[in-house]
Amino acid sequence: MGSKLSVDDSVCVVIVGGGFGGIAAASQLKSWGIPFILVDMRDAFHHNVAALRASVESGFAKKTFISYSVSFGSSFRQAKVVGIDLEKTQVLLNDGKEISYSHLILATGSDGPFPGKFNQIIDMETAIHTYEDMVKEVQKSSRIVVVGGGAAGVEMAAEIKTEYPAKEITLIHSKMALADVELLPCVRQEVKEILFRKGVHILLSESVSNLQMLTLNQFQEDMVVKTDKGTEIAADLVILCTGIKINSSAYNTAFKDKMASNGALKVNKHLQVEGYDNIYAIGDCADVKEPKMAYHAGLHANIVVANIINSLTQKPLKTYQPGSLSFLLSMGRNDGVGQINGCYVGRLLVTIAKSRDLFISKSWKTMGQTMPH
Repeated sequence: MGSKLSVDDSVCVVIVGGGFGGIAAASQLKSWGIPFILVDMRDAFHHNVAALRASVESGFAKKTFISYSVSFGSSFRQAKVVGIDLEKTQVLLNDGKEISYSHLILATGSDGPFPGKFNQIIDMETAIHTYEDMVKEVQKSSRIVVVGGGAAGVEMAAEIKTEYPAKEITLIHSKMALADVELLPCVRQEVKEILFRKGVHILLSESVSNLQMLTLNQFQEDMVVKTDKGTEIAADLVILCTGIKINSSAYNTAFKDKMASNGALKVNKHLQVEGYDNIYAIGDCADVKEPKMAYHAGLHANIVVANIINSLTQKPLKTYQPGSLSFLLSMGRNDGVGQINGCYVGRLLVTIAKSRDLFISKSWKTMGQTMPH
């Protein structure tokens, strides 16, 4: 890149949400010299691709939180966006202030249960401590139940078993096949075999029936996890890895007619929110037919920043094409499986590409900071 784009004072891109898509867009706008404001309710980016390891390996969590203000200075505002005024082209903040935009990028992401996601509004140091506390709960517990066998659940079970091979781990999944539905059957089968090799007990086609009675993420001796099939499992720790939902609160009033049933925003092929040429949606909150992944959010950001530049320089807009699926599952730091462009990839490649560092160094590089050791 290197080159700067000279724009007049009327241009200000507001990015709502500082997840993977938000920071990718912000760092690109910064390198082009385009004025922007990134708004997030937290003070640090959370590299949640590595959240599960941060909850089993002590000292790891500090690598997963990266300060926004160090990266973006005065272009960062810590606040929660509570609405959008389409008439006045402003985003409304929870402190009563508003920010005017010429272009808007909605990158609000999704929320889910801790430890896979972390959406509490607390400072970075406290967030890191929350993960360190979770490590202690895992260490105390000899019998752990992981609820949910999607991508997060299988990675969680594998992380614990890799770090603590002696612990008894049970994974309960309501469906027959593990991991993400979009994956090749042979990849999903290998996920199952890796878990078996690691000694994880797997219960398929069973749902936990007494979840609301259980204490989550906290050591508590002799809890009994019950399923709809009548199975009972004794556990000292229960970790929930289900129920990701899209964060739509920032835009659900302004765009109630532009939302898919899951809360994502309907976008055209340029990733513009339907009917608005200066408002874009990227990442989990964009209704694009592909799995919700950090990697895709970054691809969306590239297209959207290019389209903002092209719209300012009167060039044609770029189109986003969901490609064939690339999806890597890290099964502990020394194992993994996945697919790239529809082809199976095995342990060696996935371990080198993802499992060892879970793409953490990439986020530190995007944020222009040096990772702590």
